[in-house]
Amino acid sequence: MLGRKVNGTRVFRVTTKIVLAFALFILLSNFASNYLNLLSNRSELLKLMNELLIKDLKTMYSYCNNQYEIYRFDRRLEESIESIERKGLNEIKNEKAVVLGVSKDGNVKFQSSKFKKIDVFNDTSALNFMLKNAQTKESGGRIDFRFNKEAYFGIYKYNPKWDAFIIRGEEKNEFYSDSKAIFVKISIVIILITVASALLGVVILKRILRFIDVITESIMRMVHNQEMKQIDLKGATNDDITYLGVAFNSLSSTIGNLVGIFQKFANRDVVLKAYREREVKLEGTKKELTVLFSDIKSFTFITETLGNDIIKLLNLHYDRAIREIVHYDGVIGSIIGDALLAVYGALEDSSENKSYQAVKSAYKLHEVTELLRMKMMKVREEVEKEKGKLSGQEMKVFKAVLLEIGVGIDGGNVFYGTLGSYVRMTNTVIGDNVNAASRLEGLTRVYKVPVICSEYIKNDIEENVENHGIYFIEIDQVMVKGKTQAQRIFWPVLKSDMDDDLQKDLTSFELGLELYYNGKWVDARKKFAKCKLSISEVFKERTMEKCPSNWNGVWQMTTK
Repeated sequence: MLGRKVNGTRVFRVTTKIVLAFALFILLSNFASNYLNLLSNRSELLKLMNELLIKDLKTMYSYCNNQYEIYRFDRRLEESIESIERKGLNEIKNEKAVVLGVSKDGNVKFQSSKFKKIDVFNDTSALNFMLKNAQTKESGGRIDFRFNKEAYFGIYKYNPKWDAFIIRGEEKNEFYSDSKAIFVKISIVIILITVASALLGVVILKRILRFIDVITESIMRMVHNQEMKQIDLKGATNDDITYLGVAFNSLSSTIGNLVGIFQKFANRDVVLKAYREREVKLEGTKKELTVLFSDIKSFTFITETLGNDIIKLLNLHYDRAIREIVHYDGVIGSIIGDALLAVYGALEDSSENKSYQAVKSAYKLHEVTELLRMKMMKVREEVEKEKGKLSGQEMKVFKAVLLEIGVGIDGGNVFYGTLGSYVRMTNTVIGDNVNAASRLEGLTRVYKVPVICSEYIKNDIEENVENHGIYFIEIDQVMVKGKTQAQRIFWPVLKSDMDDDLQKDLTSFELGLELYYNGKWVDARKKFAKCKLSISEVFKERTMEKCPSNWNGVWQMTTK
């Protein structure tokens, strides 16, 4: 009935508001009618009481005249006054009713009541009122006065024989007590009827307005889950509430489509920020992130061979590749033809190590391309079974669709944010480490390994991830083109892929690399010769030459 709180604000049910409003109106109207009826009845009762008081006053007035004559005859004043008081007591019925005889100086000559007798009439304003009227020859009439500290109304008349005002009065609260009791009883009945009507109204209104609750509950769930869905209006009646739900569903569908499109063109962190702040600003911050750069090898040959079909092939590759990146909490920095840039560590709700996620993603990207190559090989087998040997052009197309990629990974402080204008903007990452990741990817073609990472990635994983399951093979110390400082580069190998033969080859390579760094190229070549890995081929070729006299262990790259 009281609704629920949403973001600190209580949302009341419409049914509750309607019932409370109608209950309030019913109570006010019924109480007002009852009160007006009470006032009307009081007015009539007051008229009737005035007539009765006049009658009682006439009786008392005549009786007072008779007693005065008796007094003049026997001169027994006290007995005459006692007789008047007894008569007055016989005439009154209510507990607080009175008959008074008040002289012009305010002394009470006689008093008929159930109260203690007083000597002086203390209501001077009422006495002055009677005295003033007596001067204008109005010897009687209606009067309000106070007696025994309570409010009275009554009738008075001046008696010249007793030289006193005879007053017949009734206490107001006592006179109105019966009507008040009736008013209270009727008010209780009104309240009970209103409560019963309100409860019945709740049932009826909840039935009539039940789909308001359905719509409200659905919208509250959408707000909580931060998603747009359709409201189930099955069984709804043909009214404006249903139309409201249908209109919302139409709007939800439109917004859902727009949000879906927005989510495809924007990263999850941008979408969440836009939802939270209700806008996307042109701004950025300096963050420590990991950058992954992936590139398709021999892309020029693929493009020339496939023509427009290159788009279909790229979409097949990127559809699976991007899903893997997103799965490991990566965000897409950019897609430029054959190149893909991903960033890790930008999502606030990600608890995994950014460099570890990037390395895992790198090998998933290779799995994606391997699965695509296997699919294409099956297609080739089916074609060969149906048509026989592939033609020269068909073989060229087959080679073009056998995608191979290289992956470079680096990390560090970069600028991450939104660039452009409020007409068109994009989410991107800027920094030296971004260029470094691209250079590392280029080195995969030189060293013939699937993934190359920087020393930053190696240290980040080894220092912050327990049981990471990655073996980092140092490849070389290089100074890439455009750089002034050398860096150590590594081939991260998943320990799950390690076997005895690979371990043996890696041991030979590591021994050869140590001799290579120390300038012992002849001995190094012997170790490299024992290694069957493709990575050793570049060192076999280098060590065929004599070690330079100024050798410092750093290889200068002349191309990107």
